[in-house]
This record gives sequence, C-alpha cells and structure tokens, in this order.
Amino acid sequence: MRVLVHDYSGHPFQVQLTRKLALRGMTTRHVFSTSFQTPKGDLERRNDDPEGFDVVPLSLAEPFVKDSFVRRRSQEIEFGRLVAAQVTEFKPDVVISSNAPLDCQKMIWRECTRLGIPKIFWLQDIYSEAILRILSKKLPVVGHFVGLHYQRMEYDMLRRAEHVVAISEDFLPIITQHGVDPSRTTVVENWAPLADLTPQPRDNAWAQEHMSADRPRVVYSGTLGMKHNPEHLITIAKSCPEADVYVFSEGAAASEVARRAERDGISNLHVRPWIPFKCMPDMLSGADILMVLLEEDAGLFSVPSKVLTYATMGRPICASIPEANLASQIITRNEMGLIAAPSRPDVLAQHVRSLINDPARREVMGRGARAYAERTFDIEAITDSFQTILEQLGSKA
Repeated sequence: MRVLVHDYSGHPFQVQLTRKLALRGMTTRHVFSTSFQTPKGDLERRNDDPEGFDVVPLSLAEPFVKDSFVRRRSQEIEFGRLVAAQVTEFKPDVVISSNAPLDCQKMIWRECTRLGIPKIFWLQDIYSEAILRILSKKLPVVGHFVGLHYQRMEYDMLRRAEHVVAISEDFLPIITQHGVDPSRTTVVENWAPLADLTPQPRDNAWAQEHMSADRPRVVYSGTLGMKHNPEHLITIAKSCPEADVYVFSEGAAASEVARRAERDGISNLHVRPWIPFKCMPDMLSGADILMVLLEEDAGLFSVPSKVLTYATMGRPICASIPEANLASQIITRNEMGLIAAPSRPDVLAQHVRSLINDPARREVMGRGARAYAERTFDIEAITDSFQTILEQLGSKA
C-alpha cells in the first residue's frame, strides 16, 4: 500500500506515524510546509529509516503572510496545489491530511476526488467553528458571513471524506450533527513520540547555557496565534518577579511580547526563537513549570498538542484553558498541573506562584505527567488503529 501523509505543520507525532507505517511494509511519503511558522518535528531522513519512507518539504514561492487574510488565503490555496501535485506524482492508494487550512485542504480533496483516491480527514481542529466565533466578534457582519462560508466548506469536506479520524470524542457530536456518518469516524487521541522525548536533568548543558541557573524557570514553547492570549505571559512575568519566564516562539505575537517586555522594563521575560527538535528535551527539561494558553472561543474545537509533548518531560503544567477542553481534562484527571479559566490571568499567575513555592508538589505533578505519557502514547497500538482504517479503504479502492 502507498500512503501519502500530509501534515501542514510538520509536528513530531504525525511523522512518527508515517515512519511506523513504513516499518510495517507500506510505502509512505510525508509532506509538510516549511513556510508555515511553527516548531517542527524530526523531519529529516534518518539512517535507520525504512526504504519505503520518504519526507518531502514543500515551500511557497514567497514568505508566508500570516496577518493578511486575503494574501494568506491565496498562499494557502497555492500550498494546497503543491500538495495536490505530490498526490498526482506519488499516486498513493490513500491520502491522510491533517492540520491543513481549509482552502488548502479543498485543493487536496479536489485532486484526490479527480484521481479516485480515498481520503482520510485527520481532524485536529474544527477550524471553521473557531473562525466563525472569532471573526464574528472582530468583524460582526462580514466576519460572520466569512465564517459561515468556511463552516460549509469544512463540513462538506468531512462528509465527502472516506474516513474521519478525530482526536477527541468531543468532536463527534458536532460533526455528526452536520451530516458526517458516524460509521466512518474513529477517535484516536493525539500523542507525543516518547522515544524522542526523554526527560533530561533540569540543569543539563543546554539549559545551563541558555537559562538562568539559580532562579525558577517558567517556559512557554510553541505558536502564539489567534487561539492564544500572550498577555497572560506578561501578567505571569510581572506577578512572579522571582522567576524567569521564557517564551520560545516566533511571529508577530512573539515580537510584540518582546517589545512589551523591553518597553515596560520586564527584565525576567525572555523571548527566544524556536529551537531544533533535537534540543527540545533539554529545553523543556530545564523548566520548572510549563505553560499552555488557549482562548475560550477555541476551547471546544482545538486541543493543544503541546500538552502531550510537555507530559513526556515530567514537569508540571499550568494552563489557561477552558475547563471543557480535552487537554484540561487530561491535566486534571492525571494530576499533571493546574488549570485557570482563560478569563482569569490572575488565577493563572497564582497557580504559577504556588508551584514556584512548592517543589514537592511540582515533583508529584511531574511524575503524574510522565506516567500518563508512558501509559498512553503506545505508538504500536496507535499505528494499529490507522493501519486498520487504511487496509479497509485500500480493499475498497
């Protein structure tokens, strides 16, 4: 079987799945965007990779313009055409596509339909619901109609997919209500690649070189976008002057946090670029507390995968996240950290301060996080789930 996996963002766990499918005898190609700004996984071919595994990075002709809706949409369509060209060239038996902006996904779906290739919609976020809520607030009239357009587009593609893999049970009532056949849906919760994310000592060589040695360290790592409120990071830095707050991110929001810190004289807030995936265990292990941000409007339709990466490191998590979100439930059920409502940055800061002052509690929560990861992130069982779906679709092709 030939399988093309498109992961727009280039996250660590998706490429682990593509590798595992290749190890089981499939011929796989993993494609991702080099132009979209976000931390990447291990996307270079390794010496021990199976012969049937290939990675193809795809780049736009010009730098990605994130803050212009019209230009961004045009570039997402352009990228969809690049992926569609890979579909035409590789001639897979099945295509799995995840994290794709909806205009991009539409181009991929169109080519798969033209060639009669079964499609698996790996549903990481219900993008259109977040778009509708956010744009309706920012642009009450125009934004509402734009959101409805994307809502129709997304649910149409979900209905036309031969299978939908959702990352949360919470997504199923929503997509079923919009006509997606429950018999063509499977829930596979996200994970993180345990073998690549082994906890290191707090004061490892990387951390000693890049972080303060004698002060508590609070770390946020990942994208800062519409779903996040970076103002919370400034609040934490101001409320906890005894700690250093490190933000490993890039883009307009990260630059604004850096400008605010400099303007307001917040000397304990440090904004740094993303680091290579191979350095991630050292950086995250250097933290005493790991931070998660997710706005209320995105809370039901997005599950931040950074929670899962954080869990592998055995460090406590402080999260500004809606209570109903799956990530919130994971953190609470497994006693991995503390949760504050997105509307309560003061409570979030209190949580951070309480953990700074309680090393024993941090240790207990860190053990709970790592135990959850070791218990849950079984890549063989996860690959079994995907292989079953692929073989069912392949037998019908």
